[in-house]
Amino acid sequence: MKFIVTSSELQKALTKISGVVPSKSTLPILENILFDLTKNTLKLSATDLEVSMSATIEVKGAEDGKIAVPAKRLMETIRALPDIQLVFHADLSANRIKMITETGEYVLMGEASDEFPTIPQFKAEEKLSLSGDLLRRMINRMIFAVSTDELRPAMTGMLLQVRETELRAVVTDGHRLVRINYTGIGKMKLKKDIIVPAKAMSLVSRSAEEGENTMAVDTTHVQFTFGNTTLTSRVIEEAYPNYEAVIPLDNDKKLTVSRDLLLAAVRRVALYSSSTTHQIRCTLKKNELRVSAEDMDFGGEAKEKVVCDYSAEDMEIGFNSTYLIDILSHIDSDEVEFRLSSAVRAAIVTPAKQKPNEDLLMLVMPMRLNV
Repeated sequence: MKFIVTSSELQKALTKISGVVPSKSTLPILENILFDLTKNTLKLSATDLEVSMSATIEVKGAEDGKIAVPAKRLMETIRALPDIQLVFHADLSANRIKMITETGEYVLMGEASDEFPTIPQFKAEEKLSLSGDLLRRMINRMIFAVSTDELRPAMTGMLLQVRETELRAVVTDGHRLVRINYTGIGKMKLKKDIIVPAKAMSLVSRSAEEGENTMAVDTTHVQFTFGNTTLTSRVIEEAYPNYEAVIPLDNDKKLTVSRDLLLAAVRRVALYSSSTTHQIRCTLKKNELRVSAEDMDFGGEAKEKVVCDYSAEDMEIGFNSTYLIDILSHIDSDEVEFRLSSAVRAAIVTPAKQKPNEDLLMLVMPMRLNV
């Protein structure tokens, strides 16, 4: 197997797919990237058995062939090279790889291509076109609230609900919930609910390109295509919790406040909260929000006053400051709106002004206050 390529082109393709490669695996072959050369087209593939990615680049091919190349050493070598021409030559009988530049020669041992797992064959039932901006915006504002609890597999992924004129995405970890509805993305034939693992969605965010990207689904997998890069992921075949049941419909107390002012105040006051509970107390009076915290173990306390728009009855509610900071950090409007009911009911947080064709809702569970 032999081809010529510039190091920058190879690095660009490797960077796209290297996020799939597990750093340590019980199957050492997964720590490799499969090189598959046909004429002047080189296909690079990586997988962790749940998520697979492949990218194609044009090279000057001399001898077709396939070989699995150690990802870590390959990436480190290519990254360290300047932008120069590289001759890649693999002796497939000995799995010996040689990379030759004008000034150097690098030899590493690969693995036989038939040891590398087969990338799932994908037969799309339906396809949906989505802009790269929409995909990145959606994922980057939600991924923080995905659960890491492996005992609840459905919540370790992002629920995507595709309807005729709407795409809805939901994540929750039981303490926080984020739901985004998108309309105005055209009429869709696809009507399906799927749960995509968080790792796959993070890689989609990294890989999405400007312009149109394609999402396709079949019975067990979802596939995203971005130009010459393809990501295929197994879907989580579990029932997603009934998230609509936890979104309160009768939160009648409305608080509007500057996102930046509240976020800064919560960050400062949280420094004095308990290192165990991270609890802060929010005391609401007419047009005034007091944020306070007390650390019983070390005797520290802090409080700040934030101007707001609030005219309902006085109330106190406690939050985990980490959860509140996460939520405020992922809303990108100047003002946020809290809808509250009581100290023990979930708070709904939304941008005071929603973006066109987008409806973002975040929910945070309160903490029982120490009297």
